Amino acid sequence: MTQTAMRPDARDTAPGDGVRGKGLGGNSIGLLGSAVIGLSTVAPVYCLTSTLGSTAGEVGLHMPAVFLAGFLPMLLVAFAYRELNKAVPDCGTSFTWTVKAFGPHVGWMCGWGLVIATVIVLSNLAGVATTYFWLLAGEITGSDAVADLDGDKAVHIVTCLALIAAATAVSYRGMTTTKGVQYALVGLQLVVLALFVVLALDKARTGAFPGHTDFSWSWLNPFEVDSFASFSAGLSLSIFMYWGWDTCLTANEETVGSEKTPGRAALIAMVVLVGSYLVTGVAAQMAVGSGTHGLGLANPDTSDNVFAALAGPVMGHLCGILLFAAVLASAAASLQTTFIPVARTVLAMSTYQALPASYARVHERFRTPGRATVTAGVATAVFYTVMSLVSEHVLVDTIYALGLMICFYYALTAFACAWYFRRDLTRSARDALFKGFFPVLGGILLTAVFGKTLYDMWDPAYGSGSAVLGVGSVFVIGVGLLLLGAVIMLLMRRRDPAFFRGRVLTAGTPALVVEE
Repeated sequence: MTQTAMRPDARDTAPGDGVRGKGLGGNSIGLLGSAVIGLSTVAPVYCLTSTLGSTAGEVGLHMPAVFLAGFLPMLLVAFAYRELNKAVPDCGTSFTWTVKAFGPHVGWMCGWGLVIATVIVLSNLAGVATTYFWLLAGEITGSDAVADLDGDKAVHIVTCLALIAAATAVSYRGMTTTKGVQYALVGLQLVVLALFVVLALDKARTGAFPGHTDFSWSWLNPFEVDSFASFSAGLSLSIFMYWGWDTCLTANEETVGSEKTPGRAALIAMVVLVGSYLVTGVAAQMAVGSGTHGLGLANPDTSDNVFAALAGPVMGHLCGILLFAAVLASAAASLQTTFIPVARTVLAMSTYQALPASYARVHERFRTPGRATVTAGVATAVFYTVMSLVSEHVLVDTIYALGLMICFYYALTAFACAWYFRRDLTRSARDALFKGFFPVLGGILLTAVFGKTLYDMWDPAYGSGSAVLGVGSVFVIGVGLLLLGAVIMLLMRRRDPAFFRGRVLTAGTPALVVEE
């Protein structure tokens, strides 16, 4: 495994701003490939099966409205990412941009938020992919004994580790390999979702299930949700369903037209996501309703895995197998592409001397951050194994804490956009909207969700119901992980102070440039 150290010297530094090249393989993917990678990281089929029921349980038939509400802050933040990427197309994305806006300490914590959120997601995706691997095997063989192998902890962990290793290997070999795998996996997901929607609408038309209901435009009105508490809980779930689209941006140094293509790809991915979520949610509600009994989406016995309950009744046995395959493909595809943002963020942080120099190495042949990718794979494997052996409750609570990390670094990035471009905001109406108003509004919305989530986490009833000294374990995990990042940051500042003194990546605003 040949690695080349790519921490550059002054000759590799852009004049006046400290932005550096990383040695990644440029022009590896285009607009379509970038959008597909963004979609893959979000994992739409996996997100739907795991949150359709939970969201319906919180807001009932207004689930589509909550999907729209969750889309709004993500769209506003996507504008911030697009504008920042035009000015500074760096694979460090949130880390690099917040450093340039607010300085090294805020930037480091923003980068940490992205990294730790990604490790948590990788662990969860690996577990879901493992479960659906054995469910699919059981469906194909017609054997309950095969499906039940997932319940054997040793078998589950070994299978999970094998999937993590495979995903790490594909990511290690570069964006070209990643792109080829993702076309197939994302294509399968979208085709099966379309088939599910058609068959669900047919079941609704014929009234095949007791809970079926007619479509109403009120489903799309978030103001008709019964309570703010229900809306807030549903919104938190909805925001999670869009997380990952920014992978398009973290691959910017490997994308054709790095200044504009990743931003456009992110917006395309967002539109496809909200469209697929709305159509699937509406079709499912029309077919089975949002009740708490039988096939109802809010049935607590099936709400955490809706497609497992609906596959056979809605699609029949053979098509139901396709739906299981699509969920497995969704989780596996996202597992593989989710290595992209964490590895490239770590690469950037190391390049700018915010992490040890060894992580700034790229593979000579594949032009990927090989060491960072392998380290992320090992960290995911260790984290999942330890959590599975110690406590399933802790593993569940780390997933609940994920929303805190997502809101944390997305909101910081949104505010960084407005501050970085503050001199541009009076230049034109477009600059005022896309560089200022939209990002700030998105940041405020996500900060509000962050604060509400933090408040709710204090209650031991949040998440698995476990507590530490009377405080909810989700709160302890979420805040504890952020504090751990602060401790590591202080250690790095003592070890290599140049970055933290602003000598490597310069904070400041860009000079005014008239766009063509």
